[in-house]
Amino acid sequence: MPLFWRISLFNAVVLVAATALLLGPVTVSTPVLLTEAAILTVGLVLILIANVLLLRIGLGPLRQLARAMTTTDLLRPRIRPKVDGDGEIAELITTFNTMLDRLEAERALSAARTLSAQESERHRVAQELYDEVGQTLAAVLLDLKRVADQAPDSVREQLSQVQETTRASLDEIRRIARRLLPGVLEELGLTSALRSLADEFTGPSLTVRHEIASGLPDLGDNADLVLYRVAQEGLTNAARHADARLVLLTLERAGDGVELRVRDDGRGIDGSDETEGAGIRGMRERALLIGADLVVGPAPGGGSEVRLTVPAGDRTEGADQVAGRDPRRAGTRRPGALLSPDAKRRRNSAR
Repeated sequence: MPLFWRISLFNAVVLVAATALLLGPVTVSTPVLLTEAAILTVGLVLILIANVLLLRIGLGPLRQLARAMTTTDLLRPRIRPKVDGDGEIAELITTFNTMLDRLEAERALSAARTLSAQESERHRVAQELYDEVGQTLAAVLLDLKRVADQAPDSVREQLSQVQETTRASLDEIRRIARRLLPGVLEELGLTSALRSLADEFTGPSLTVRHEIASGLPDLGDNADLVLYRVAQEGLTNAARHADARLVLLTLERAGDGVELRVRDDGRGIDGSDETEGAGIRGMRERALLIGADLVVGPAPGGGSEVRLTVPAGDRTEGADQVAGRDPRRAGTRRPGALLSPDAKRRRNSAR
């Protein structure tokens, strides 16, 4: 029976009973006797208790649904509210869960398209830096060397300084291009890419140590790319914002999958939504694409920690939806869905 009719029926029963008592032999003296007052008080209390119990039981699922609505975050999937109650309440909870499923699917679809476009743009920019700017600076270096060999001694030292500046700019462009285009990941795999990434961030003010286990399961190209980008973002945050001196990068087996940890000894974060910037939210979107669990918060003993747990199987739901596939079907995989076509060709030729 719908909640409206249950409450209405209960109130109707109370009113009919009260009318029957008024029309029956029950009387109330003036002034009211003590026994009559006690009977009326007990009857009123029983009616109020029954009414409160009925409303609490009937409206309890609505309170749970309200709490779920206030805590829902599409980047942090939680267990759906239990379909409880009868009639309209059960239908409302079911509709809310269906809406969340649709919103998460649409967000995964849009996130997959956005991240795929980002990776394609990264590859394009990196290729332009390699082919255009890098080649131009290399030609400028050769011209400067030829001019310096023919220049008098008074300007040769200045030309040498210009050469060093140009060479430093060329090295910086190559470093930026390597970050945009993880060629090591495509050619040598995730383990070598993470070691290279740790060495790249190691400098005079920051030491990055890596502990990468051997014999890790093959999770697919999408998972490898997400693991690499999350590690890159975690190291970038530690180097730029955490004032850290030491970062520990670990990759180890976790059940049938793997777990990535980036832990620093910096000032740490509280892990609340207010402290999360675009970088952390980007990591959460990448993690959702492969069905991984991402935790960003304070590390034991101080500092901050990024922990990404990737289950077995490349469950790139958003990428499958981009390809027009149903992510709920068992065994659906689309290796390299987030890689650009040029990156796939280079990967296949390297293999």
